[in-house]
Amino acid sequence: MLPRVPLDQIVSLLGAVLILAAFVASTLERLDPRSRLYLWLNFVGAAGLTYTAVVGRQYGFVLLEGTWSAVAGVTLLRGRPRTPA
Repeated sequence: MLPRVPLDQIVSLLGAVLILAAFVASTLERLDPRSRLYLWLNFVGAAGLTYTAVVGRQYGFVLLEGTWSAVAGVTLLRGRPRTPA
């Protein structure tokens, strides 16, 4: 029988996988870091990690992941990400 994994651990692992997938794909030049997919992966992944940080009262990670998610979310709401000058 498999051990029960707490929901916050599942959310944490999925969030980390999404952020790492975006990072690896971008590093390998398979995904443009200005694309909506890249931003969605970062937004959802960071939101999941923010949730687990809040549950675990890890306030440094709440700040880090909350900011990460907010920046990605605002950029998605704004529409097309700005290209570097």
